[in-house]
Amino acid sequence: MQTVSALPYTRMSIEDFGRQIQAVIQQVKEAASPQEVLAARDKCNQLVIQWQTAEALSYMRYSINTADPFYLAEKDYYDEVGPQAQNYLLEYTKAMLATPFRRELEESGAIIPLVFRSFEVELKSISPEIIEDMVEENRVVSQYSQLMAGMEFEFRGEKLPRPMLMKYAKSPDRATRREAYAVLGKTLQAHSAQLDGLFDQLVHIRDRMAKKMGYRNFVELGYHRMGRLCYGPEEVKGFRENVRRDIVPLVARLRTEIGQKLGVDTLMLYDYDLIFPEGDPVPQGGKEAIFAAAREMYHSMSPETGKFIDFMLATEAFDVEARKNKWGGGYCTSFPAYHQPFILANFNGTAGDVDVVTHEAGHAFADYKTADNRYVVELGVGGMETAETHSMSMEFFAWPYMEHFFGADAGRYKFMHLLDALSFLPYGTIVDDFQRQVYENPDWTPEERKAAWRRLEAEFRPHLTFDGIPYLEEGTRWQYQMHIYETPFYYIDYCLAQTAALQFLLEARKDYDDAFRRYVRFLSQGGEKVFTDLLQEAGLRSPFQAGALQQVAQESEVLLRQLEEQLPGAKA
Repeated sequence: MQTVSALPYTRMSIEDFGRQIQAVIQQVKEAASPQEVLAARDKCNQLVIQWQTAEALSYMRYSINTADPFYLAEKDYYDEVGPQAQNYLLEYTKAMLATPFRRELEESGAIIPLVFRSFEVELKSISPEIIEDMVEENRVVSQYSQLMAGMEFEFRGEKLPRPMLMKYAKSPDRATRREAYAVLGKTLQAHSAQLDGLFDQLVHIRDRMAKKMGYRNFVELGYHRMGRLCYGPEEVKGFRENVRRDIVPLVARLRTEIGQKLGVDTLMLYDYDLIFPEGDPVPQGGKEAIFAAAREMYHSMSPETGKFIDFMLATEAFDVEARKNKWGGGYCTSFPAYHQPFILANFNGTAGDVDVVTHEAGHAFADYKTADNRYVVELGVGGMETAETHSMSMEFFAWPYMEHFFGADAGRYKFMHLLDALSFLPYGTIVDDFQRQVYENPDWTPEERKAAWRRLEAEFRPHLTFDGIPYLEEGTRWQYQMHIYETPFYYIDYCLAQTAALQFLLEARKDYDDAFRRYVRFLSQGGEKVFTDLLQEAGLRSPFQAGALQQVAQESEVLLRQLEEQLPGAKA
């Protein structure tokens, strides 16, 4: 068993990849039997595993230090040649879809129909004529990532990366919170020309790609790039309406109550990160204490999760210290050739540190459980909405063990966690609809984009104001939401997953063991069933159904009130 830092890295050249994949494509085209097609598919999958492992390792080592010249060059290499690799795989996809043995392969169960459906969507997401545009898109995204990773925020004599600055956004002292957001806004404002310019470039690059492929705009292409197999823009439009009708009024009411308890007349953005006037719960102890508690939790949860956390800790599969030049977000990735998940985060002493060993570990557990699935190369752990259900649900299945992390503050954590989960839905919906509007209007000026953001905030978070906060009051909150620049149309997946996770929470309150069993089955199937089918099998409602969030909202509020009544100092 090797540690992640010791995993060997060797660049896989595009020339070598191209030579091998072209031989595979020829084998598919010349196959005289289904068995020969399957043999070619096996070769392709092994080649993809090698490529994905090399690319993921190089990106991981770049992200832990974006100033490392070697891995910066490696990441840039894959950014440049990655679209060529995708184009080679597109030719393989075409060959597989054209094989005369497709029907026989599907009917015999040798390859499930969903694999071919995913190939059909892939065919709609890329074309040889947009390869140069994809290379340019990667280059601009990289510029944005490096800008944000290297940005320092000067706060009370210290220069902090953004994750460490945001620790002060949860201060019980309102002046401190306001100062932290002022520093955030002013620093972003100093880079506003770059932030506006990079996004403008990305919007026009993506719009150009879509039009070259015959789409009206990037929205449809963006959905195909996300590999969505069971829903599209119309279904998401219906989901946004569910959020607006059933979640927005609930969150506005709950957050207004929180504002009153905080003693503020107007709920400002810099008040939004704080739930309790005396300060929000924080983990007991630092990194070592959190990982010790995580180990105890996962061993108590099930034998499978116990083995999983032991493996992750033994292979040192976490990098959680915040530092300059480290990528500012958090993620879970995997190195498929080694069956090795990896988690990057930026601990800052808040409850978010615990979310790393629940949320990101939910992703890692899915990678761990599906590593040997028959279709893991083609279908992965599922669509991103499925993957985020794995992680967000694990956050809630961790509830019975929160005393390990927060001690007597466990109840306050659960209240905060549930309120944050509900509050996220309107915000995530803003992010999604903002992108739709931007890509439907690619020639908008920066001012028009900011105005669109302000309108959406007024619609989905009417209880909140940005007035008086430098730069952010202009409608620029989205500029440090990295997904908007880096992975367009991803963010709604978090919202869809949150609705499933909330249902798992409510089910776990009735029968934890049964809900957890259904969750592990949901997770273990990976991408071999689409999201809506997995939900149905797990006994959960699809978020696309009209009124799907009404019961979730009602039951979540009841639970929140129960948690509130149990808090220390609550009125009898």
